[in-house]
Amino acid sequence: MSHSTNHIASTAITPESIAQSLASSSDLPDVAVATYALGLGDDALVLAQRLGEWIARAPELEEDVALGNIGLDQLGHARSFLTYAGSAFGKTEDELAYFRDEPEFLNHQLFEQPNGDFAQTIAKQMIASVYFVALYRGLAASNDAMLAAIAAKAAKEVDYHLDHCVQWVKRLGLGTAESNRRMQRGLEVMWAFADELFRSDAPTDSLVALGIAVSPSSLRPAFDALVPPLIVASGLTVPVTTFTRGGGRAGLHSESLGPLLAEMQVLARAHPGASW
Repeated sequence: MSHSTNHIASTAITPESIAQSLASSSDLPDVAVATYALGLGDDALVLAQRLGEWIARAPELEEDVALGNIGLDQLGHARSFLTYAGSAFGKTEDELAYFRDEPEFLNHQLFEQPNGDFAQTIAKQMIASVYFVALYRGLAASNDAMLAAIAAKAAKEVDYHLDHCVQWVKRLGLGTAESNRRMQRGLEVMWAFADELFRSDAPTDSLVALGIAVSPSSLRPAFDALVPPLIVASGLTVPVTTFTRGGGRAGLHSESLGPLLAEMQVLARAHPGASW
């Protein structure tokens, strides 16, 4: 199995620097590593698209900016992972984002769920941020230098995302009766999709054995140590719900992904190859 051993970790981590480094190296990721990176990129891309839907719709101007910035961070993570994955598939980041169909996307189902009201978005973002913090901290020690470099940069950004969500969970849970009700409802809607984040699969397990990927199940203790106590401390109740079947990494999605992709991809597909 080929590992990325270039010097990307010592340079600014951007899609452009990654592409330049890969272009000057014959050490491209193999299909297994590229597929793993593709799933990580799809998670971030789909979440970024959802967060972008809040622009000019957030409950206050400052939150417009905050959610927009978090979405831009996620888009940056997506671009890096997709650029790396695309190097093995002969595709650009744009081709992977705009010219794949729904079954070809490998994101977990949590990230494609509709925003709902603001509390529901905060519930989703809180679950996502706890997951990303644990994932990227672990992945920063990957034997694949490129994945490690991308994750090390992303980890610094998702720390802020998590702090932002924690403050909002407390603010809404301990606020008015209405904000508490909405926050509780948001948790109950999103909770069913949390378990999929921590389910292992054979392709990932094979990369875990090589020290390249992070075992999803190994991230669960960090989630359980932070999230339930936060919920209780915020005057809320930890949801008891049936978890979804999952399958996002295998291209199985909820009915929410198709409309999201249609909106995201319409311009690129209407004018393929266009640039501005």
